[in-house]
Amino acid sequence: MAAVLVSALVIQAGLSARAANPREEEPKRILKINVPYIRHWWWLVRWADNWVTCTFHIEHPGLPDTDEVKSFCGPVNFNLWKITTPCDLSKVKGLHECPGLYLHFLGTSDGEREITIELPVPKAWVTLEGCEPVPPTYRCDVKPNLVISGEEPLPNEEIIRIQGTIGGEPFSCPGSECRIPLHPTGMGGTQVEFWADSSFGDASKHYTAQVRLVPWGDFMNPEAKSTDSTLYYVDVLSSQWRGGKLASCSETWQVFPDVGGPPAWLTSPENAAQLQSQIPYYLLAAVLIQNGEVDASSCPAGGIQSPRVANPCGVEAARSKLIEWQNRFDEEILRVAADTGVPAQVMKNIFSRESQFWPGIYRSLKEAGLGQLTENGADTVLLWNPDFYKQFCPLVLSKESCGKGFAALGAAEQNMLRGALVRQVNASCPECTSGVDLSQANFSVRIFAEGLLANCEQVAQVLYNTTRKSPGQVSRYDDLWRFTLVNYNAGPGCLSNAVQAVVRLGEPITWENVRRRLEPACQGAIDYVEDISSISLATPTPTPWINLGTPLPTPVVPQPGTQAVLPTNTPFRTATRTVTPSLTPTALFTATPTPNGTSYPSAPTSTPTAAP
Repeated sequence: MAAVLVSALVIQAGLSARAANPREEEPKRILKINVPYIRHWWWLVRWADNWVTCTFHIEHPGLPDTDEVKSFCGPVNFNLWKITTPCDLSKVKGLHECPGLYLHFLGTSDGEREITIELPVPKAWVTLEGCEPVPPTYRCDVKPNLVISGEEPLPNEEIIRIQGTIGGEPFSCPGSECRIPLHPTGMGGTQVEFWADSSFGDASKHYTAQVRLVPWGDFMNPEAKSTDSTLYYVDVLSSQWRGGKLASCSETWQVFPDVGGPPAWLTSPENAAQLQSQIPYYLLAAVLIQNGEVDASSCPAGGIQSPRVANPCGVEAARSKLIEWQNRFDEEILRVAADTGVPAQVMKNIFSRESQFWPGIYRSLKEAGLGQLTENGADTVLLWNPDFYKQFCPLVLSKESCGKGFAALGAAEQNMLRGALVRQVNASCPECTSGVDLSQANFSVRIFAEGLLANCEQVAQVLYNTTRKSPGQVSRYDDLWRFTLVNYNAGPGCLSNAVQAVVRLGEPITWENVRRRLEPACQGAIDYVEDISSISLATPTPTPWINLGTPLPTPVVPQPGTQAVLPTNTPFRTATRTVTPSLTPTALFTATPTPNGTSYPSAPTSTPTAAP
């Protein structure tokens, strides 16, 4: 079930936190130029005595328009001029008896004004040379170079120097590229600050990157020969990264996943076949039977045990269709994962836990789609994912309204957006063959991925509000994803209160500590997180199907107004993937001179007790 409505307290705290923790603003590049133009001079004159009531100029030939006259001459003169009718000379003794005002053209003159133009600014980007670490392991066989490149958008200018610091030590390279040999950093990595100087006379914004290089094994041991092959784990966190995909939300949280990559449930497999599952879902079997996709007429009660729940015979009758249906969205899940960075496995597990892959709507619970989005849950997507909001809002509201931002919209406009978003994920289609619109269901996968990214952002704000530190300074990558699932399922209020309780007690912000501090009304999120983070389908395994001699346990169907936990009953779980190399990280780090004469300091040694 998607997160509940964002509380005013959390929103207000988030806004104040952002003000207290501003990011460096992008530098502005201003150019002032003089532009010539022609003034067309006019008088507004009174007929009675030829008194000039107003003198003004416009910048186009022809008569002034009404708005120009009103703007330059004021409402009194404008209203009098507007009601003036042509003067009938046969009825007056002279022009001085004509009522009202008239326009008189004086001529033209040359003018010049200074205008300000905001030009695009230079930027700097970071990537690696010599190795392209591929998720989820991010391994390299050689020590790569960190490459920082500058980009100058103006055609007659160029990047003349790349500068910065790494581990507090300065570096400087002439030209538009800088290659920095990387050296072991320890588990926490080292910070790099970098920027690009332009021939225009200015520089790019000062960017940062957190870089980690951990050698694995004793191949670097200077005292003895080693049979270990060369192996490095390399991670880079930066908004300016131009290499392969970063671990999802790692840049938002400023945290590295464990060396060797995140756990299997936070990865995306190489192909859709590795996402396949064969789980006898009792709810999915029921809706397939009820929508005519499965013939269970030979089963007791037509294969239905209770509303929305199949009996064992119905599940067995639906076996082939169940397997087909629960895997029919795998290709789209994998494609969306590649586009957004959200792990394919976590999306598959969420859809399994939320809807058993039936993308319709549960009308009594007002939840829709594969991830069971509610209108309250739509708030998180629209408020905390501004890029998605900018794309979605103009489909519903005017461009002018959307420009205010979701938080500044009126209640009616916000409700329209929430309702429209829920309708976008609801694939119910009574006139369709299967009862759902499969193309709409596929489209909704992207919306749920954007929603998870929004929850990542909100979790980052919740932790910063409480600790005044970035999430990566106070918690681990996989635990931050567990907090994201709490936020998605139970809402930011539940997460924020639990984190505050942990901090008050002086405990580390770990999942084990946070789960113990969840309030009673929020504790349904514990099983939710445990189910999603422990189900791993990355490696297909034979599935023991239901035993028809053993009836399925009667599932609990929540009533309207209660916290929904449907569907959760999974008869089995496949083994979670583990990676256990026998090597240990190298602990001998030494300073090495760089080509420009700068030596980088020795990195802190770190010897973990277990391999990732």
